[in-house]
Amino acid sequence: MWLFIFVLAYWAYCIAMGIKGARMAKSASDYFIAGRTIPIWVFVLAATATSFSGWTFMGHPGLLYRDGFQYAYASFYAITIPFTGVIFLKRQWILGKRFGYVTPGEMFSDYFKSDAIRVLTVVVALVFSIPYLGVQLRASGFLFNVLTNGMFSVEAGMWMLSAVVFLYVASGGLRAVAYVDTVQCILLAGGIMAIGIIGINAAGGWTALNQGIANLTTLDTKLTVEGYSHYIAIPGVIQFVPSGTKAVGGAWTGMMILTYAFALMGIQSSPAFSMWSFSNKNPRPFAPQQVWASSFGIGGILIFFTAFQAFSGHLIGADPKMLEAGFAVDKLQLGKDLMAMPGKQGMIVPALINMLSDTAPWAVGLLAVCALAAMQSTGAAYMSTAGGMLTRDLYKHFLNKDASHATQKLFGRIGVGIIVGSALVVATTSKDALVLLGGLAVAYGFQMWPALIGICYWPFLTRRGITVGLILGLIAVTCTETIGTKWFGITSWGRWPWTLHSAGWGIIFNLGSAIIISAMTQDSESRSHRQKFHDYLEEHAGIPKEKKSLVPLAWIIVLVWFLFAQGPGAVLGNTIFGSPTDSSTWTFGMPSIWAWQALWWALGVGMMWFLAYKMNMSTIPETEIEVLVEDIGDIGKARLDTDKP
Repeated sequence: MWLFIFVLAYWAYCIAMGIKGARMAKSASDYFIAGRTIPIWVFVLAATATSFSGWTFMGHPGLLYRDGFQYAYASFYAITIPFTGVIFLKRQWILGKRFGYVTPGEMFSDYFKSDAIRVLTVVVALVFSIPYLGVQLRASGFLFNVLTNGMFSVEAGMWMLSAVVFLYVASGGLRAVAYVDTVQCILLAGGIMAIGIIGINAAGGWTALNQGIANLTTLDTKLTVEGYSHYIAIPGVIQFVPSGTKAVGGAWTGMMILTYAFALMGIQSSPAFSMWSFSNKNPRPFAPQQVWASSFGIGGILIFFTAFQAFSGHLIGADPKMLEAGFAVDKLQLGKDLMAMPGKQGMIVPALINMLSDTAPWAVGLLAVCALAAMQSTGAAYMSTAGGMLTRDLYKHFLNKDASHATQKLFGRIGVGIIVGSALVVATTSKDALVLLGGLAVAYGFQMWPALIGICYWPFLTRRGITVGLILGLIAVTCTETIGTKWFGITSWGRWPWTLHSAGWGIIFNLGSAIIISAMTQDSESRSHRQKFHDYLEEHAGIPKEKKSLVPLAWIIVLVWFLFAQGPGAVLGNTIFGSPTDSSTWTFGMPSIWAWQALWWALGVGMMWFLAYKMNMSTIPETEIEVLVEDIGDIGKARLDTDKP
């Protein structure tokens, strides 16, 4: 009963925001990018919710339960995701404000003078959005199935929940998505903390939790080369793993962690986030979202509260080995090994929620809505933005350049329907394919980095270099994921060769070929055209003269952080604060690897503050942006009307 009460209340709010958004969407710009008027606090919460999806709520604690603290380095995506925003969002906003861009395809096409890059941007948006959305929708159906004790099948729950998301996204556009995301952000963060508290209380508190971790490591048979438990140590810097074999001590080597971070950085380099940047009145919300809401807030929650969830599960009945050894008390009453259940490690969060079903059934309903909100937060944004790109970059540009605002909004809603329908069909008809495709999504998004580097910083990169690089990057990602080895019969290597994530392989081919081909395809006319954009960006987004001396320091800070927080240097965290095999040596009463992660989380927040505020990379431009065109139509005509870029 409580579950349905909270779900209905949540749905009512979503639909109300959809109706409000529809009433306010007078123009195409209003519908697709909220008229560039999203309030500061709305963007801060909405962009945070979009960055951290149901995977953060459900999947992250599950993998931490299975793989231990070697996987927990992934928690730093609370910093690396907005790091991408620090690098690119302000400069994209300036260009969007200047020229009235609504989609990133319009921006890239104008800058590179190419329709090919426009189409490729839409392709990236689609291959990112459809599988990513499918994973979220199926997960929401699975959760609904578990929490209603099978009253609704996974597919029925998925389609029912999707219908509501479609209604408010299609009707209200990005404004409706933003206002719903504000609530979803609060529910996501609050839910993770609440479930973490449930877990650590059930485990007996902080001291009991750490003692339980020490006991867990004594039973572990999955050891690194040094003989350390995989739960509290990473298995070295890199491993050259032959095809068909597994890495010793786990897959999360220093280089795997680093390249996995690259993949997750694809979330804010994806085309959807370019549209988020365009939707703001000014860049004022960027810095607080990047530094405080994401890096500090979500980062701290992931470092501590998801660990509480994961490791408490081992101590309260999810792990039969711990029960047999007398190191755990069966409070979950699962009746079997968690890893033998249909959802495997993904069941840890529902199991913790269900602990309250007898004592506080209302809390079960509330936490279930928190999980559903988390799963829908990212998907809604990608529905809206992908629909906008289908309309503006394909229909309007190629088929009907004079499309009215009403027509554009209509086709935007049709686009949302196409995206949702495609995601549901894939999620319903082929679960295996969904898992494979979902693994590609964020790695594909990261392949937009070279194009963004080109338009925001480096005029050397040419149209041909970026186009070929992007194509080769997408191919490299595909060939180093399971889909490449399973569907295309590639047997020379397995998934993630040399414990490097597919995003890492993709960017090697992408950026490498972009640089080589750009060097071979330079011409003065195109270079002069691109340089005008960079001159304008330097004038309005360049680092102030009095701070240019800090640029080398900024580079050093960033490189050191990536090297030691989640790169090869992270191997030092295994032992620097105590031996993994002797809990009496743990300096802070916690495993060395956990203390190391907490330290570099704090340093990461400092790094983000330094870049966003001190280096002015996410602050309001000191000079006013002169708007050339309010809502982009014929860019070529706008160019002829002025000698400015």
